[in-house]
Amino acid sequence: MKAVEARNRNRNHFSYFLVSVIIPFLIASCAQDNVKKDDSLKKYFDENHLTGCFALLDNGTGDFTVYNLARYRDSAYLPASTFKIVNSLIGLQTGVISSDSMIIPWDGVVRRPEWDKDLTMYQAFRVSAVPYYQEVARRIGKEKMEYWLDSLHYGAGKKDTLYKIKSTIDTFWLDNSVKITPDENLGLVKRLYFNELPFFKLYQEKVKHAMLFEDNANYRLAYKTGWGTTDKNHALGWITGWVEENKHPYFFVLNVESADPNYNMTNVRLKMLKDILKQLGFFEGKM
Repeated sequence: MKAVEARNRNRNHFSYFLVSVIIPFLIASCAQDNVKKDDSLKKYFDENHLTGCFALLDNGTGDFTVYNLARYRDSAYLPASTFKIVNSLIGLQTGVISSDSMIIPWDGVVRRPEWDKDLTMYQAFRVSAVPYYQEVARRIGKEKMEYWLDSLHYGAGKKDTLYKIKSTIDTFWLDNSVKITPDENLGLVKRLYFNELPFFKLYQEKVKHAMLFEDNANYRLAYKTGWGTTDKNHALGWITGWVEENKHPYFFVLNVESADPNYNMTNVRLKMLKDILKQLGFFEGKM
């Protein structure tokens, strides 16, 4: 009973946050006068034989640049390894991950060279090691995971019911039992950047540190990738995060799909992202 009451109190708090902060932001972001539909970006999808969408939010002006607005706003997909952002935060907040240097030993199963070793959270995040985060999820457990996902209102579905994990604790973000829209994924990284998620600031900073892959005089590029298979047996790729120039953040999400389930997303996502951002004027320190 106490657990239920605590979850209800948290839901009430989050409902206030949703109404007072998130919903006004979403309404503003969808206003026609600050959304630029950029069909010139279609060429990057075509040349890689992919469908999908891309969106970029200029935090300073609220302006959106979007390719395929309907998919960005209305279609939901398995989060795949972008869920490592949330899994890391919940793991840290609950103490399951004691720090970003906490090691989980390799289980001895041969998968990929970069995964087949003892890894810290920081290392596992950056090589997107699925086994590490499956073990984290098992240690968190279903009840605590549901509590925090409910607090985040994570994933598409009915918003008036408590969150329920519909499959196993260590696969639900990979097997299409939870889905998230590109809009929600962009909103998640935006709130993370400003330490607005319901986790200690220190833990949000740890995850942001793990996401930062490029840091030079002209820009900072932070992101998390994802790669999975849709319920239509299509290959799906994600990359979401932010690019910062002159200490000014721009938030992005790229979502790509191929009817070929064996399509290799490993290098395509990042190349497409950089090609798009370059066309939009980034990487020269002038934004």
